[in-house]
Amino acid sequence: MKWSQASRVNQAPVIVGGAMAVLALIALGWWISDTPLGIDSAVYRAGGYAVVHGESLYSPLLALPGWALDLPFTYPPFAALLFTSLTVLPTQLCWGLLALAAAPSLYVALRPFADRAHLPLLLLGAFALQPVWQTIGLGQVNLVLMAAVVADMVLLRDSRYRGIVIGIVAAIKLIPLIFIVHLLVVRRFADAARALATFAGATAFALVVLPGDSVRYWTSAIFNAHFAATKGWVGNQSWQGFVARTLPEGGVATVVIVAAFAVLAMWLVHRLHRAGDDRAALLVTAGCSLLVSPISWTHHWVWVVPALGYLAAKGLRGAAIVVAVLFTGWTVAVVPGGGGAERDWNLAEALVGNGYLGVLVVAGVLLTGRMLTLRKDAGSGPSGRMYGRLRQP
Repeated sequence: MKWSQASRVNQAPVIVGGAMAVLALIALGWWISDTPLGIDSAVYRAGGYAVVHGESLYSPLLALPGWALDLPFTYPPFAALLFTSLTVLPTQLCWGLLALAAAPSLYVALRPFADRAHLPLLLLGAFALQPVWQTIGLGQVNLVLMAAVVADMVLLRDSRYRGIVIGIVAAIKLIPLIFIVHLLVVRRFADAARALATFAGATAFALVVLPGDSVRYWTSAIFNAHFAATKGWVGNQSWQGFVARTLPEGGVATVVIVAAFAVLAMWLVHRLHRAGDDRAALLVTAGCSLLVSPISWTHHWVWVVPALGYLAAKGLRGAAIVVAVLFTGWTVAVVPGGGGAERDWNLAEALVGNGYLGVLVVAGVLLTGRMLTLRKDAGSGPSGRMYGRLRQP
């Protein structure tokens, strides 16, 4: 039995290496055949090209290939400075570079949450999840950013440089700023200070190098008006997406409910941290970021991978299987979508079409109930002693 478990653990590097080899062959074949792939990586490269050639970053991107949609660059200027490195490669090989990073990123993000015996199966199964295969197909950076956050929060926890990676990630994509709040809630004040200083430094550096683009980003482009018309599309699994599909005029209600969800999430982070479950606390913050963001496309939901690892490690295999099946992508494919069709959903279509968001809300309700029960029991006899043991890291 022990040999079997060790053998399965050793399979993880083989799976990572095999996935990278397959993706490298695909990238090479796509490059040779000049086949379009990686619309988002093409946008990243075009943004880097705009910086290199002194073009306006938040105007139509001139370096987009002919097959690409006319998408805008929506990231902060600091991200564009990093993407200048992609300009040395053809567009298809830029996709290949980000695709190659997918497998090791999955391993880094999953390893701290998963039981060693289940790690190879979870790694392999992750490629069947829509957020993963869609991220790879689009050439997105979601998996890389998630791995960076996990590395900083968990793997580098004892390093004197912890917090710096969070600051860099937040300067690339603003939503990860919520992890600085997480650090404050769990009383890692020095880490939060390093993260905030790094974010501010990176943003200031971009302001010096790209003053015009920085001013335009922070005064107008940050509001991402390009996607305003598609906020209610089924592919946007955020709370604002739900409201746009259900209550198009619910602007004030949206702000109030999002704020309430954020407060509840940080309360859960606080309670889970006190109970010694920092991994669950990190997943709560990641889930909160998906819920409160105006746009959470289905490929942003890569945090489902470490969540599945956590469920499996806790012995909740049935729940993990149900969640995995929901996140294969069928829920957003079987319902009418696009052109405002979502506003005519019946109850069954609404439940299925909001499936990703629904999983998060149900998990939040169950976790809140668990924390309230533990809090109630904490002050009395054996239950109080049990709670004290739960707090041990």
